[in-house]
Amino acid sequence: MQHEAPIKLTVDAVVFGYAKNDGVSLLLVQRAYEPFKNEWALPGGFVLAEEKLETAVERELKEETGIHVNYLEQLYTFGDPNRDPRQHVVSVAYFGLVKSSAYLQLKASTDASDARWFPIKKLPSLAFDHKKIVQLAIERLKMKVRYQPIGFELLDKKFPFSDLEKLYAALLDKELNRRNFSKKILSYGFLEETGELAKPEGRGRPSMIYRFNQKRYNELIKEGYHFEI
Repeated sequence: MQHEAPIKLTVDAVVFGYAKNDGVSLLLVQRAYEPFKNEWALPGGFVLAEEKLETAVERELKEETGIHVNYLEQLYTFGDPNRDPRQHVVSVAYFGLVKSSAYLQLKASTDASDARWFPIKKLPSLAFDHKKIVQLAIERLKMKVRYQPIGFELLDKKFPFSDLEKLYAALLDKELNRRNFSKKILSYGFLEETGELAKPEGRGRPSMIYRFNQKRYNELIKEGYHFEI
């Protein structure tokens, strides 16, 4: 006769950020305690009694990194009995995005001795099965930016069009045809000019500042429009 296993439940957060100089980066924490003490891992921890999963992941992010994530969705559930050396621990992983204005606002505490952004192409060795979780999240990110404008969640509220180009080139990991990309994005109608100009880089001319119109995007969705890059 088999007995019920004493399973624990955790949440982990795969949070992506973006900076022009670093490209797309992943938020990691350095573990302060065993197992895997001093190794890098995803922010996360055990779900408290009568705590909602979304509340748990938001709490862990705040406690371990000091940031709040506006865009957060459930990624996948990982339940391999051997994924945690302590006991059978099931993790519900979440996928999140933060705007570049919050990119440097990190403050490690509780179970984390440090919190840091790492370029997704230069990640350190990760604790537990977090490498597997991160790989799945990167695949989800690259797939989702093609049919939903979640890339705007990584930019500030106002931005020059060149920032949007650089972001999508980094997310899709390929060079973009600048003319075709610009024509396609502007044709959708949810990107609007602010009337402001960005400071020119070097001797270049100042460029127009844009913002994403969420209300117009929602209207387009109701009308049956499909976003695709």
